[in-house]
Amino acid sequence: MKNEQNLSPVEGVHVGERIIPVPTSISQEAQTMLRAAVQYDGTPLNALYPIPAPNDRAAWRQLQSAAEAHYAAALNAATNETSTEIETRRLGTATVHVVLPESPRLKDCVFIDLHGGALVFGGGDACRESARLQANRLGMTCYGIDYRMPPDHPYPAALDDCMAVYRHVIDHYGADRVVLGGRSAGGNLALATILRARDEGLRFPAGVVLLSPELDLTESGDSFQTNRTIDVVLPNPLMSNNLLYAGGADLTHPYLSPLFGEMSAAFPPIFLQSGTRDLFLSNAVRLHRKLRRVGAPVELHVFEAMPHGGFSGSPEDMELAAEVTRFVTECLPELAR
Repeated sequence: MKNEQNLSPVEGVHVGERIIPVPTSISQEAQTMLRAAVQYDGTPLNALYPIPAPNDRAAWRQLQSAAEAHYAAALNAATNETSTEIETRRLGTATVHVVLPESPRLKDCVFIDLHGGALVFGGGDACRESARLQANRLGMTCYGIDYRMPPDHPYPAALDDCMAVYRHVIDHYGADRVVLGGRSAGGNLALATILRARDEGLRFPAGVVLLSPELDLTESGDSFQTNRTIDVVLPNPLMSNNLLYAGGADLTHPYLSPLFGEMSAAFPPIFLQSGTRDLFLSNAVRLHRKLRRVGAPVELHVFEAMPHGGFSGSPEDMELAAEVTRFVTECLPELAR
């Protein structure tokens, strides 16, 4: 027998090779999506694409172009049902797509949409179509911020753009008629905007929507290990993206990793969403606890087996969209409804 007393302990749980099945506890549409997202041997298709090193600027630009075309095509398919009026403006250094829905449900109010894309992707046409989608779903004017991104514009360019648009919108509409929202990387920028608005003495918006937010660029949470590869949309860490975005700045700074910022009971109502297979699940769980500890208004929605970004149009995604619409409506003044 081996003398186990002389062996160094393993600092964790050993998990042997195994297959994580597609669960029957979710809709058929969601099951289909999970099956389609892996190749014959179970490897997530998104795990097959190499990520450039942080200093390979040419490779990042090439990857950006390919990703933005893919994002725009997918979003365009989801937004072509309703006609909208779109105007692209410049506010200082920021580009913003202002979308007016055909039949507005919430009058004289604005939803500021911060697109996802790992802090490097999702701009251009994809950003515009994302804003169109939000305007149609929410029935209100949407400002989609096409914020500057690396490799040409590292931190704090994106946050500076968000702040410029946020100041403009609250000055013209009033903070109580503005809701700020972001998905993934956009969730990072949304919460960073709240922290910086507080530091600069600006009023908070009426509410904040954070969908699978990328709040910890150090990737220290438990789900970065437990959901690695299991998240078929985001199977691998994004540290190369994070270092590129930070441009040498400290990843623990609250404007880069807003999860590490000081929370306050004075924060506006916050809507948090994630899924049990989301690589970023720990981000939402940890923020929820921090906000609860200080008495801030927050609600957390975690969906069964959902990977990062959802199931691409399943009933679960429609349920989430309905919850977001309900939350946004409740945040805004009754006179706007």
